[in-house]
Amino acid sequence: MLSAFDWLRRTRNGAELLATLSYLSEQPLIPFEPESVPGAPYSATNGPCRRCQIYPRLDSGYCKVCHQIMTRAARSQQRPRQAVVAWGYVNRLPRNIVGGGGFYERHAWGLYIHDARRFLLMMHCRELKNWLQELMLYHGSSLTGTIVIFPTIGTNPNATMGDCLTCAVAQETPTTNTNLTIRFFSSPYQLFRPHIYRQRGLLDFEAGEFLNLLEMAAVFRSVLPPRQQAMLHSLLRVRDPGEQQFYWGRFLGYLSAEARDMLQSWRIRLWPRNRVELMYKLVEYVELYQTD
Repeated sequence: MLSAFDWLRRTRNGAELLATLSYLSEQPLIPFEPESVPGAPYSATNGPCRRCQIYPRLDSGYCKVCHQIMTRAARSQQRPRQAVVAWGYVNRLPRNIVGGGGFYERHAWGLYIHDARRFLLMMHCRELKNWLQELMLYHGSSLTGTIVIFPTIGTNPNATMGDCLTCAVAQETPTTNTNLTIRFFSSPYQLFRPHIYRQRGLLDFEAGEFLNLLEMAAVFRSVLPPRQQAMLHSLLRVRDPGEQQFYWGRFLGYLSAEARDMLQSWRIRLWPRNRVELMYKLVEYVELYQTD
């Protein structure tokens, strides 16, 4: 009999992950009748479930559980495109995860508790900052370990959501660390080559440091309109210092006084390219600030 986490690792995309989390919240034990295990062997006219390839298939070609998951996934295809997944390996489960309520009840799309130290949370990408703020507010420095954060994956013949979850579990580090580490992957495919992004300084952050980056991204998105964000991105990619200086003066003329002050105080022209790219990735994870 497959465990709950086995079902999660069989998901192919974000929609199936969300559907599986939804189903597990209603059927945490996923019971099966003894006579229904396993399915018929492969033949010209019959065989096991087309998805799990273990349990007997229904007329739809799927077993009872897979049929429920695929039906729910078909109804939620659009929603997971803006989802982010957090796999936590910490010294103890954060409050509200065990008892429910709070952020998890209001904003989380799906929650799975693996054991006393591990959990999986799925939410809208722009709820990430709110969740981390609540986490730090309630726990501060008492929570240690690693939280791996990555977006969901679409339908891909070369990789599945289950592959990403397996790689996320492999990112676990011992909870003897004295702080909470956020391991942020801006693309699910980065999970398969983490060493490359670790060398570039784009992977591991202390929780407070990562929250500060999200706060900067929120200010950046609120002060600088999308068209000017794109112009700045192109300008910062210019390698010739003289050419960049020439266009920089003209670019500042397009900006509001608030935007000019922000960019000059940040000294963004001196940022390494990796940090610039990270900022533009984090912009997708924050809401606009409401300004008067």
